Amino acid sequence: MQNQQYPLIIISGPSGAGEDSIIGGLKELLPIERVVTTTTREMRPSESAGNPYYFISKEKFKEGIAEGRFFEYAEEYNDNFYGVTFEEIKRVKNSGRIGIWKIEYKGVMLAKKLMPEIAAIFIIAPLDILEKRIRRRSWVSDEYVQERMEYTKKWLEHTDIYDYTVVNEDGKLAETIREVKRIIEKELSKNLELTNN
Repeated sequence: MQNQQYPLIIISGPSGAGEDSIIGGLKELLPIERVVTTTTREMRPSESAGNPYYFISKEKFKEGIAEGRFFEYAEEYNDNFYGVTFEEIKRVKNSGRIGIWKIEYKGVMLAKKLMPEIAAIFIIAPLDILEKRIRRRSWVSDEYVQERMEYTKKWLEHTDIYDYTVVNEDGKLAETIREVKRIIEKELSKNLELTNN
């Protein structure tokens, strides 16, 4: 297994779907390396450089775009940029671990164009559950919740871009993590067969 080239796996879903909790659970079960997105949004109190993002200014981000450093990027609903650099993809691919890439649907579309072999897992929950989870965050405003729910509705128009869909129901996180783990192991088996042929 040591010489195996591990695949990149996309885990994607709207706010409140629980991707971060799922990825946190997977870390206990699988050797994973997370692709870290670069963003221009403000760092929150619980965050730090590289966790969960690389935080840079809009000027620096635009310089990176002009210099062709980004594998993919998008300007989001909050007027901030989010993107992943070629350097970050290379770092994760060379890590000797399973690459997990949390990315929104526009990024999935582009990643699929550039790397058709990449598997994408869509994490979702009923809309009322998503809203309830977003409202649990201490810093959110009604306006923020409204923005996120509108964005989620747009997201749901593009579910056909995903290879797998997993519903993360309330109180069933452990089951959801196990289901995502099974999908990743299936993709690992496929990847191993391709490597050996």
